[in-house]
Amino acid sequence: MSQAVGSPIIGFAHAAYRLRDEYLRRGAGFDSFEVRTLSELEARIGEVDVLVVSGLWRNALAERAPKLRLIQSISAGTDQFARDVLRNKGIQLASAQGANERAVAEHAMALMLALTRQLHMARDFQRQHHWRPMIGDHSRREDELDGKTLLIVGLGRIGKRLARLAAAFGMTVIGVKREPAPVPDVSSVVSPAQLSEVLPLAHFVALTCSLNPETQGLMGAAAFAAMRADAYLINVARGLVVDEPALIDALRGGVIAGAGLDCACEEPLPGSSAIWDLPNVLVTPHSAGETRHYERRVIDLLLENIERAANNLPLTNQIV
Repeated sequence: MSQAVGSPIIGFAHAAYRLRDEYLRRGAGFDSFEVRTLSELEARIGEVDVLVVSGLWRNALAERAPKLRLIQSISAGTDQFARDVLRNKGIQLASAQGANERAVAEHAMALMLALTRQLHMARDFQRQHHWRPMIGDHSRREDELDGKTLLIVGLGRIGKRLARLAAAFGMTVIGVKREPAPVPDVSSVVSPAQLSEVLPLAHFVALTCSLNPETQGLMGAAAFAAMRADAYLINVARGLVVDEPALIDALRGGVIAGAGLDCACEEPLPGSSAIWDLPNVLVTPHSAGETRHYERRVIDLLLENIERAANNLPLTNQIV
């Protein structure tokens, strides 16, 4: 977009989001179209100057997009985009960081509450028309968040907001950050090298970090062995941050108490995955960021970045 374009065409590519509807509602004047599938995107990629996309992106598309100058990612995560490919083609990339920070933090909090209050088990009993009797065994009862310790791995916008929510519930929060520095509502912040030292302190370990070579497979067998036996893993980051076979072993073997998972190594989660049938797991379909406000926030970023690109200014949330 740094080069003048007479009448740019914007392509919206997502399987479900109503992004173009929101764009048209604003009365914006550029021509646009919307596609729902990869095959549709492949057929029309050559038309676009600006592309709004996340999961449907394939790096090979860059070779078929001679006009493309700006990609506005729909998601905060951008690991699916090959930076070198985009740089070589002169294509700028901006993330949607911040668009879903409230939603994802609230979702992580909801997973913690659901697991603590055993809402997933209550729903199973409801389907069976079973009124569960009171529990005498303390170790099997519902619990409370007050007084518990939450370890947040990744203190970006989502992690910081989660810390604020957790503090309101009376939890002690420890954070893991690449460059440790004081953070509001976080009692202590440590470096990734100190992760093994703080894992045994946490009743909940929440992953809110980005996926990169340092975080891929971060939570493996050694990490689970270091956690408390009554601790829960909450993953609202990316599936590949977790060694999935090691997690399944830890859940089956009682190494940790359970997990709330919004993402998986392979998505959709295959029907054959053992995760589906683990009674101590609550699974959501990578929906943490989905709310009724999401399209509005993405279009806010898009319109701002189109204006910035036209004026040769750095993009908001610029990646490339």
